[in-house]
Amino acid sequence: MSPAKSAGGAGGRWPNPRLTGLGSGLFGGVVMFALGGVDEMLFDSSLTVYGVLFLPVCLLVALWVRPGDLLSAPVVVPIAFAVGLLPVVGGADGLGARLMELVTALATQAGWLYAGTLLAAATVLVRGVRRAAARRRTASASRGPRPSSRAS
Repeated sequence: MSPAKSAGGAGGRWPNPRLTGLGSGLFGGVVMFALGGVDEMLFDSSLTVYGVLFLPVCLLVALWVRPGDLLSAPVVVPIAFAVGLLPVVGGADGLGARLMELVTALATQAGWLYAGTLLAAATVLVRGVRRAAARRRTASASRGPRPSSRAS
């Protein structure tokens, strides 16, 4: 194995998975559900801690989604936010109380939700612009040098 591919050597690299749109949604939902459980156990369901933990997940989802599925990242992160709130919200008195707590948490934590969605959208936008520029450079390089338009 080359040093660039090994995770422990001096040439170690960060993981670079490429998730489909569905895969990024599942990744975000599962991670946020797990982080919601951790938040509920360690921080007594602090919605601020949950919101702060949501932002890196948004960034990872936007960075790890496949180039062809870039537009799915800003769509799946709000869904992951809602899924992760399930263990955080109270509502021990039944389904109706839990649903009311979920709706209340979504309403009161809209700032974190918007911030994460905006972070994912901005990351996707930067990735899309870089991808388009690389495609343009490749296309112009494959055409070769342009003929001179001057008449001698």
